[in-house]
Parts: sequence; structure tokens; C-alpha cells
Amino acid sequence: MTLLRVRDLHVAFASDRGMVRAVQGISFDLDEGEVLGVVGESGSGKSVAALSIMRMIQQPPGRVSATELTLDGEDLLSLSEARARELRGARMAMVFQDPMRSLNPVLTIGRQIVEVLQRHLSLNRWDARTRAIELLEMVGIPRAARRLTAYPHEFSGGMRQRVMIAIALSCNPKLLIADEATTALDVTIQAQIIELVKRLTRELGTAVIWISHDLGVVAGMCDRVNVMYAGRIVETAKVDELFRRPSHGYTLGLLGSTPRVDGVAHDRLTPIDGLPPDLIGQSTLCPFLPRCQVSVPACQGSMPPMRGFGALHQAACFADLA
Repeated sequence: MTLLRVRDLHVAFASDRGMVRAVQGISFDLDEGEVLGVVGESGSGKSVAALSIMRMIQQPPGRVSATELTLDGEDLLSLSEARARELRGARMAMVFQDPMRSLNPVLTIGRQIVEVLQRHLSLNRWDARTRAIELLEMVGIPRAARRLTAYPHEFSGGMRQRVMIAIALSCNPKLLIADEATTALDVTIQAQIIELVKRLTRELGTAVIWISHDLGVVAGMCDRVNVMYAGRIVETAKVDELFRRPSHGYTLGLLGSTPRVDGVAHDRLTPIDGLPPDLIGQSTLCPFLPRCQVSVPACQGSMPPMRGFGALHQAACFADLA
């Protein structure tokens, strides 16, 4: 069953040079319990799209519009700010890259979790404390009852991220958005956090949007992938299909610049030459064209439309990479 529907989402920001078009008409669905990966380089629009879904883009200077943006049938764009605050935490939650910027440094971990539970679930203080201990135990923090009185600086980076996941999942939201949630962690802690999220989504049935620039992480935990470039979804496919048959020049470039540890031999990594596009103004051609290594004559004429390359596999590319 479809949980989240996004149709023709646009996000722009006013600047001295004009409107910066950070997200340009993306559309996708997310089913209940599904894990959707979103990949792309910095500035591709991944985080802005997620913040738009969470209703966390301040307007102005931002400008958000969509033909449809619904969570479980409820129109997110028409919500009052009070209703949006109710949904954040209760039915949708977000885990950010740096937990130290998300956690209040002068409040104990226990107080921060308890406040969320009291606000959204109307629990009394004792029941909220009991639930907070259960949440910390669920995310693998030892001596959970004692750690409630600790402050964020007394936790390691991995443990702080576990606390953020506990807070995000405290009210059993239907949608969890993880924005580069493991980027700042070492590979061992990163693997633990990924396994934790996978286990909790299986147990709770939460749908996840996993935003990352790490294709290896996406390959290991996602069901489907959206590849974003210059504010657009340029390719979408089941994760196995995307790695087996990339059908857009940018996806091919991402895979070619990613180290392999699966025994597939490569002489050397292939960088993506050139610079990201200027997002001010409207483009009539593929934004990746100046950097593309597989362009064809048709690319010089118009913007490529999304076309099918198999079941649930689409790419906005004129080239035939099969």
C-alpha cells in the first residue's frame, strides 16, 4: 500500500542572482515498509526534497510546490504549522547527519526523549521514562536506565546516532528519513547503525528514505533507488537492477567512481570530470550533458524524458547503455 506520494515537487530559494531551483519536478511513491535509497552528489537536491516532505523548508526564502504531496492520504502542503508539528515525530521522523547539532547539549538524553513521548503520546512522566529506557535498550545502548541522566557529550558519535534513532522511532512513525545518517561514523559503527535500522524497520514496519552518497550502503539495505542530479530524478530502479544495468550517464559515472570490494577488477577509478550545473535559470537540455561520457546526438536537441528500461526501471537518458 502506498504511504507517501510525491508528484511534480519543486523547491526554489530566492537569491541575489535569482531563484535557485534546488528540486525540479521530482515524482515518486513509497510503499509501507519499503526502504528507498536516494543517491547523488552534494547539491543534487536530496536533502532539500526530504526537508520539503517534513515541512521544514521555511517559506520565504524557500518556495515549495507540488501537484501532490501526501502522507497516508493527508495533504502535507496544506497543513497548518501546528498540524505539521504534530505529524513530525508522531507519523514521520528524520535522522540527520550530525547528532550533536540535533541534540540539545544542555539537556540530558532522558529529558529529550521523555519530552517527545509526552508531547506526541501524552504519557505521564513515569510511563515516558519507562518507554525511554525501552527505546535505548532497543537501539543497543547498554545500562539504559543509568544513561538517561547523561548529556550528549558523554556519548560517542555512534551512541549519539543511536539516541537520535531512538528519538525518531519513539512514537512508531510510519516514515523515517535518514539523511546521511552514517557519513560521520567509522565503518564499524556505520555497519552497526545500518543493521539496527534494517532490523527496526522489519520489526516496526516503518518505511525508510535513506539518503546517501555511498552506493555500497545503499546496495546493502535498500529495495529501490532514486538517482538525483541537479534537482531531478534521472534514474529510478530496483537496487539490483540499477547496479546490474545502469541506464543513465550519471549513474554510470557514479558506479565507475566507486571502489569495488566484490572481486570485480578495475584498473582504476574513473572520476566524473567537470563541475555541477548552475541551478539558477531553466535548462532545456540534460543537466549532465557537459559532463557525460555517453551522450548521443539527440542529447543536443531537448531534455530527455523518462523512459522505461524494464519493470520499475526508468531513466531520463537518450543513450542506449544496454
